[in-house]
Amino acid sequence: MTQGMDGWKRTHDLGALRRGDAGVEVTVMGWVQRRRDHGGLIFLDLRDREGVTQVVFYPELSPAAHETAHQIRSEYVVAVRGRVAPRPEGTENPSLPTGAVEVQATEVKILNRAKTPVFPLEDDTDAGEDLRLKYRYLDLRRPGLQRNLRMRHRAASAIRRFFDDHGFIEVETPVLTRSTPEGARDFLVPSRLNAGQFYALPQSPQLFKQLLMVAGFDRYYQIVKCFRDEDLRADRQPEFTQVDVEMSFITPADIQSLMEEMVAAVWREALGVELERPFPRLPYAEAVARYGTDAPDTRFGLELADVTGAVASSDFKVFAQVAASGGRVKGLNAKGAGEALSRKEIDDLTAFVAPFGAKGLAWIRIQPGGEWQSPIAKFLGEEPRRGIVDALAPEPGDILFFVADDIKVVNLSLSRLRLHLARRLGLVPEGRWAFCWVTDFPLLEWDPEEKRHVALHHPFTSPRPEDVGKLADRPLEVLAQAYDLVLNGSEVGGGSIRIHDEAVQRQLFEALAIGSEEAQAKFGFLLEALSFGAPPHGGIAFGLDRLLMFLTGAASIRDVIAFPKTQKGTCLMTEAPSPVDPRQLRELHLRTRGAPES
Repeated sequence: MTQGMDGWKRTHDLGALRRGDAGVEVTVMGWVQRRRDHGGLIFLDLRDREGVTQVVFYPELSPAAHETAHQIRSEYVVAVRGRVAPRPEGTENPSLPTGAVEVQATEVKILNRAKTPVFPLEDDTDAGEDLRLKYRYLDLRRPGLQRNLRMRHRAASAIRRFFDDHGFIEVETPVLTRSTPEGARDFLVPSRLNAGQFYALPQSPQLFKQLLMVAGFDRYYQIVKCFRDEDLRADRQPEFTQVDVEMSFITPADIQSLMEEMVAAVWREALGVELERPFPRLPYAEAVARYGTDAPDTRFGLELADVTGAVASSDFKVFAQVAASGGRVKGLNAKGAGEALSRKEIDDLTAFVAPFGAKGLAWIRIQPGGEWQSPIAKFLGEEPRRGIVDALAPEPGDILFFVADDIKVVNLSLSRLRLHLARRLGLVPEGRWAFCWVTDFPLLEWDPEEKRHVALHHPFTSPRPEDVGKLADRPLEVLAQAYDLVLNGSEVGGGSIRIHDEAVQRQLFEALAIGSEEAQAKFGFLLEALSFGAPPHGGIAFGLDRLLMFLTGAASIRDVIAFPKTQKGTCLMTEAPSPVDPRQLRELHLRTRGAPES
């Protein structure tokens, strides 16, 4: 039977003991990671969150403890009293901080028995993710996940210390708020006391942090849960954690400089790494032109080049027709890929870019003598070739790749191909942190499905002061005072200067085809607040989970969250979401119609 802890008090963590503790009487407690019976001697590797220590049971030292040790199995929870001793020469374990010593047990108490785990509790387990998520409390015993969550704690602590040291106030904002569907879908919560009405879980504290600036708090931060009911990927969760920041009387350059300090402090404390600052600044138009994306991985070359003008008059009809119709032809030079990629691999790349909208992928291999080997080479005359050479600087051994289509398709296809080729050719350097700020975003873009302009970030982002006059008649020319922080090709933070003038906010709503009545219904409280003297203000939000993926090297965001959801948004451990009692639905004035037809 299991026993309580009466009279037992832990004296040391299982990662604390060293050779200098030899002779010390200790009481240690934890889980049995491994049990080994060597005939007369029984060894336990005892584990807690701080580490592992070897415990040895000698029959002559304590017959009762030795007898109890025969009953112990893996993952039992036990308490051990004994004396620290050096391990016999030749049996030390240099891979463990405690590997020079052992605890020679004089007493042992089984605090709880355990069933055999359903998968090995080791970092190299081959158990499927669904099984590990169902038994997440066991999965979290694995050293790798424990390291990840400890890293999460260190990073969050460093963030809080930084903001505390720089005069920020942490303020909690509401979790139950109103729906403002201007981005991803909201999670809705029915109100029992207000029949037929709903709260929404916040996609971000955006409006509340702006109201805190109106209230005069000047510098706000919060490490906050946010919720988005959207399709999931490896780096997305329906609930996620955001480092939310807002400041008054501030410029974009001020925010960027201070946030660089914050990120550097986190990397210093969590990894012992000093980041190079200042981070590069890259205008949005330049980022898209050179890399095909507003979240560029700048650790390697393979930059894109526009060759539309050069090939517009070529005899290759695809290029000529796309150029004549207002599309774009862009290419990239895969340096040295001629020897690395087989003809089959080159042909397979056409299928690779197809899901991104590309109808084809043209290529030119530069032979050792400088000849161009390609199905399209014969259609490219002297002038198109000269333009391609000027844009892409090909040399023998290179392969040039081209996509011709609408500019969005071209950029998306080539940006993904660029990343794929970089990995295939070994161009991505390990251990490098390539931060950059992407700035000068367009404020608006045209949505052909909704047939209206939509905000590229959100509808509270301030246009550049010199562009406000363009909102009415040239909205697509307006640039935003917005900025994203990108790390190794992933956006890890984004923010902007906000609109603090009620009249400008109304102008932007008009540009977004949000009429005055709709604006008043959805955002009347904000508009009124701005009319009471809002200071110029701006801020940023970082995805803490995504930052932790980089800090830990995790492949999935689920590996840095204690209790994550699956890609379908379910919790396999608690079986959420789940049906509820009909009585609860009646109290909420709801009834269900069953699952929708697919």
